[in-house]
Amino acid sequence: MRRDTRRTGVFTRRALLVMGGQVAVLGGLAARLYQVQVVEGSHFETLANENRISARMIAPPRGRILDRFGVPVAGSRINWRALLISEQTTDVKATLDAFSRIVPLTDYERARIDREIHKHRHFIPVMVREFLSWQDMAAIEVNAPDLPGVLVDVGTTRIYPYSSHLSHIVGYVAPPNESDVANDPVLALPGLRIGRAGMEKYHDLALRGRPGAVQLEVNAVGRVIRELDRTEGIQGDEVGLTIDAGLQEMVVSRLGDESASAMVMDCRNGEVLAMATNPSFDPTVFNAGVSQAQWLEWTRDRRTPLINKATSGLYAPGSTFKMAVALAGLESKALSPNDRISCPGYLDLGDTRFHCWSKGGHGNLDLRGGLKNSCDVFFYEAARRTGIDKVAAMANRMGLGTELELDLPGQRIGLIPTREWRMAQGKAWNIGDTIVSGIGQGYIQVTPLQLATYCARIASGRMVQPHLTRSLGGVIQPGALPEDWPTVDLPDKFLHAVREGMWAVVNEAGGTAAGAKLPDPKIQLAGKTGSAQVRRVSRELRESGTFDSAKLPWEYRPHALFVCFAPYDAPRYAVSVVIEHGNAGAAAAAPLARDIMVDTLARDPANRTEPPGAKLAATTK
Repeated sequence: MRRDTRRTGVFTRRALLVMGGQVAVLGGLAARLYQVQVVEGSHFETLANENRISARMIAPPRGRILDRFGVPVAGSRINWRALLISEQTTDVKATLDAFSRIVPLTDYERARIDREIHKHRHFIPVMVREFLSWQDMAAIEVNAPDLPGVLVDVGTTRIYPYSSHLSHIVGYVAPPNESDVANDPVLALPGLRIGRAGMEKYHDLALRGRPGAVQLEVNAVGRVIRELDRTEGIQGDEVGLTIDAGLQEMVVSRLGDESASAMVMDCRNGEVLAMATNPSFDPTVFNAGVSQAQWLEWTRDRRTPLINKATSGLYAPGSTFKMAVALAGLESKALSPNDRISCPGYLDLGDTRFHCWSKGGHGNLDLRGGLKNSCDVFFYEAARRTGIDKVAAMANRMGLGTELELDLPGQRIGLIPTREWRMAQGKAWNIGDTIVSGIGQGYIQVTPLQLATYCARIASGRMVQPHLTRSLGGVIQPGALPEDWPTVDLPDKFLHAVREGMWAVVNEAGGTAAGAKLPDPKIQLAGKTGSAQVRRVSRELRESGTFDSAKLPWEYRPHALFVCFAPYDAPRYAVSVVIEHGNAGAAAAAPLARDIMVDTLARDPANRTEPPGAKLAATTK
């Protein structure tokens, strides 16, 4: 009995120990369940949702670029794309063969598609073809039963309504490269493009906008089950340009087949109203990708269609530089408006003879006559009296050979030489260098943009800076008013003397650009011709009487230049024209500049709030 009692006690203790252990274990489990489900429930719910829900960013619509009247010059349109999900077809090759019968695929495209299919999981869509036409998209949809795994998706692509007419200003977009994506992962979003040139590049960040987001329900291997939520991206800002797209078209048409550039600026505030370069290129090609054949065609063209000649083309200014020499001479008191210089047709300096373009000379000339007749000897002497450093300082002040505040990438500075510059080359400056600089030759190099700015500053007397951005995000940018710009700090009488000489060039008998006179006698134009040699002409050949630069091969002929402003009494518009190897500024560039000025005055974009429309086109034919 006693043994049974002991045995029962042992059993009871063991049972209690087991029960206690069970209670402890169950209590621990209960506590842990409480911790997981109640205390940390929201945390684990978030983790579960993160495994079930995939949040992805989506590319925002790119902002538009508009001309000064709100006319779109860069925008977006629907881009139909054909995608292939390989797991939804039993025979990828047969599907692609069927697709190719509807929309032909090249061997290169077939190879790319094959690589991407093997690179990604089979449920990941692979791009088959983008930029489908409406007819192609419709044909794919109609033949969908024969194209298992193929689906049509919609995105956006960049369009340029004015094509090559504005390509050097607006620029173009292209897919980001690996270095771009490394600096900004957002650029990896499908369909996103970045600005590579022109205003597309300058305002790229503003035009990109902010990406949107989409929440997708996915399974354990990442396959999309359904879309749960979508927030569209915020479209990029609209950029308003100073350009008049209609005027730009007219300027381009006036250039014809010439390898040339032309600028139209508002003299009072520096707004660029037209900036044409010929030949040009179609910017939409870069959006889809440039073929090797196309690239070779561009790079082999000696007329350089990819270069914006207005901002990056460097040319000797020739006789258009003579106004800068005159202003430097007047300011330094080395010259006065009434000083007379004799021109026998040449200037001898030691053993060197510097010729005037007029073999017989011009006789005795004052400043007005020197500009009117574009007398080389007059400005040889003016430069000699003034000195190269003072001439260079004046040229820089007027916008030549200096960096301008243009809001467009790729601007080149050019060169206005000085004694210090020449010494840095390891050589001494000599008086002969000064003399040839007096007629805009020698080492001097400027751009058509600088020439237009130079002419605008002479006309307005203000240090206007050229600019292309009129508004950003609907906000008008500073610099629209004349008083926003300081004066050139020259006496009015000096500027008047130079303007009067430019007026005589066009409007007086014997002026070098009589063919540039405007048809309306109430509106007068003032300008200056220029012909810049691209190779030296020997003294023997020049004096032989048989030399004719027009008969030289195209690449050896002088460049033809002309700068002008109008109306003379109240300057508003400045124009510069450079025709590569056009030979004579008076014969080639001046009539072209006159036609551009006629169009500009008829449109009068600086005083309009909307384009003049078809009525103007009819009146200017």
